[in-house]
Amino acid sequence: MSQRVMAIVESLKVNGLLGEAAFRFGSPDRVLLVSGGPVSHLAQWSLIAAPATKRVVVRQPARCELPAAEPHHPLQGDVRLVDDRALLRADVEEWKHGSWYHSVTLRASGLDDLFNKLGDTTAQNPFERAHEAEFPHRPFWSGALAYDLVQWTQPLRLQHPPEEGAVLAVLWCVESGVVVDHASDATTVFGNDDAWCAAASNLELKENARVRVPAPTPHREAVTHTDETHADNVEAVRQGIVDGQVYQVNIGKHWQGEIDHPYAVFQRLMQDNPAPFSAYVHAQDLGMALASSSPESLLMVRDGILQTSPIKGTCPQGGTREEASKFREAMISDQKERAEHRMLVDLMRNDLTQVAEPGSINVERFDVESYANVQHLVSHITAALKPTLGGSDALGAVFPGGSITGCPRTVVCAVIDELEQWPRSFWTGSIGYIDVHGGQSAWNILIRTLEAHLVGGRWQATVGAGGGITIASEAKKEVEEAAWKGAALRIAAGWMRREHTALPSGTLGIHPLQPPGQAPGGAACGRILELEQLGDEAPTGAVLFVDNLDSFSLNIADAVAQTGRDVVVLKGRAPQNERWLDPVALHDLLDRLEPSHLILGPGPGRPDDAALTMALAHHALAGQLSMPVLGVCLGHQALALADGRQVNPSPFGPVHGVPVDIEHDGSGVFPHQPGSLKLTRYNSLVAVENGEHTLLVNATESTSGLIMGLRHPTLPVHGVQFHPESIGSRDGQHLIHQFLSSQADG
Repeated sequence: MSQRVMAIVESLKVNGLLGEAAFRFGSPDRVLLVSGGPVSHLAQWSLIAAPATKRVVVRQPARCELPAAEPHHPLQGDVRLVDDRALLRADVEEWKHGSWYHSVTLRASGLDDLFNKLGDTTAQNPFERAHEAEFPHRPFWSGALAYDLVQWTQPLRLQHPPEEGAVLAVLWCVESGVVVDHASDATTVFGNDDAWCAAASNLELKENARVRVPAPTPHREAVTHTDETHADNVEAVRQGIVDGQVYQVNIGKHWQGEIDHPYAVFQRLMQDNPAPFSAYVHAQDLGMALASSSPESLLMVRDGILQTSPIKGTCPQGGTREEASKFREAMISDQKERAEHRMLVDLMRNDLTQVAEPGSINVERFDVESYANVQHLVSHITAALKPTLGGSDALGAVFPGGSITGCPRTVVCAVIDELEQWPRSFWTGSIGYIDVHGGQSAWNILIRTLEAHLVGGRWQATVGAGGGITIASEAKKEVEEAAWKGAALRIAAGWMRREHTALPSGTLGIHPLQPPGQAPGGAACGRILELEQLGDEAPTGAVLFVDNLDSFSLNIADAVAQTGRDVVVLKGRAPQNERWLDPVALHDLLDRLEPSHLILGPGPGRPDDAALTMALAHHALAGQLSMPVLGVCLGHQALALADGRQVNPSPFGPVHGVPVDIEHDGSGVFPHQPGSLKLTRYNSLVAVENGEHTLLVNATESTSGLIMGLRHPTLPVHGVQFHPESIGSRDGQHLIHQFLSSQADG
């Protein structure tokens, strides 16, 4: 695959159809999307874009428009949410007379708004020369998005934002190019530029010429975080997990040094470390290039179907097939790796629920994917896009990817900023494409990626690597894992010699596993509606769900919607909703909504951090609410705290993403016969007995005896410490049905 793509690029370049010599057709900038490795459902098509004549560049706003956040400590529970954001400034440029010229400036509220506005500058007619690939069939945009666009996808300001004017995105309008179908071994020239297409079609693009890949020029490297600092960050995250502030945080560090040329690095990656979502982009006048050998897909949108393919769970390749199989089996059976992966699947299900039809989300595949140096656990999650939304809305819902942030999403993005103290720039951002009219799109996650800048005539580059930290993480192993995740890039950059590392190289392949079973959504699902977007038009009689900044909240809402009920989501910790802390305002809200049921959702931190949930818990126990109430995880703890119990760190340590056996007495939301259920825990804190209380314990964990369920003796008020909506909660949907069947009279 890679040799064919490199040969086509070389042929186009030599014949003045790509690069600096192609100035009569367009800019010298480059856009390559390469499916490396064996042909599979992941890797089939590659794209070589023709010289572009239109692009858009987004830069970090001035500090007066978007100031840095004041110093604070999210890992200690000090999370500062904002409900106002500076507008994105996007400069659309056109290639004329051998240079890029400013055409128009777009002001956008976010990624979705930006792509919608780009529609006004993008032709809608199909390509005059068609292709049969899965890329869009009319002009589309392709390029790179920096991780730091998180400033527009999460309600946060960064303490360590990029410098003013730093490039946050650069995308080119693809109007012609070459598509390679690796399955059929076919090459197709497509597009609207008759002269370029004719010249490219006359070349011998199908030759299987071997391109000589240059060896790297040795250079020295530096690193942003020492092993000791990295280990300290791991321990800081683990303490934050014990305190209940986070469940999992992906932290990393950066290696830096001089390189020969970023395209040479990309050639070496294609040859030695092929991956299905590889990409190369180069903006010559900006002195910037990205070379990515990414195995991970963030999002695909086609014909109204969404797919995200999160990676979480890593082990080395083996020097032999037997050794690779041994590593793979150990990873599959490792509770830490599986819990970490389960957590990510729950997170991405939640993200898709923002834009998907209720009940349509499903884990289609669960695989181990083996690459040159590492093996990963990968799930493929699909959903049906709401007909009123487009591909740009879906991208905004999942960016940046959960596998490179963690849970709960908003909090961990603030924690990453606090600990790394370094803008991530394009590392863990995305490269891909989007049809701004039809919504078809595909985006990778920029892991295994080198970012290069031309400084004083020399290329200076950065490589980032890290991993997801859970309570089971060991600092030494996490430091080692980051090092070997970044090793292939550092070797390709010339900073390491292959013989100086024990990095194994193995056979690429896909090893299918059994995906988790899921109850299909009903044909008549209810709606999921945000109160803040409804105003006075909120429906009455719906289930009211209080979202406490958790990364799994919408999974609960989706589970409720699958019963046919509407769900109104109230963001309990959003700054604009502090008005509901006024008892009169809260009473008026409940009178207006007349909810059939109330669910107090999960979230990070202590229940005291969720003031609205605590207020509702007190009202529920006082018999002042006219509907059944269910507290989940933090909501359960709020009920326990309002009842006079203590909420303390679990004496047996945090548990996140692990299905456990729950023993129950058959009362409340549990099946009527006492027994045991398999349900997933995500908690660090637990309610404990410390005297006489009104709420009765009706469920405990079978091994530890920790409280897992509470109920009021006379009122329809219930609390569960586990997460019934998790992909690992085999019996969870039954409990949600049981709660929704309860009435206000108990």
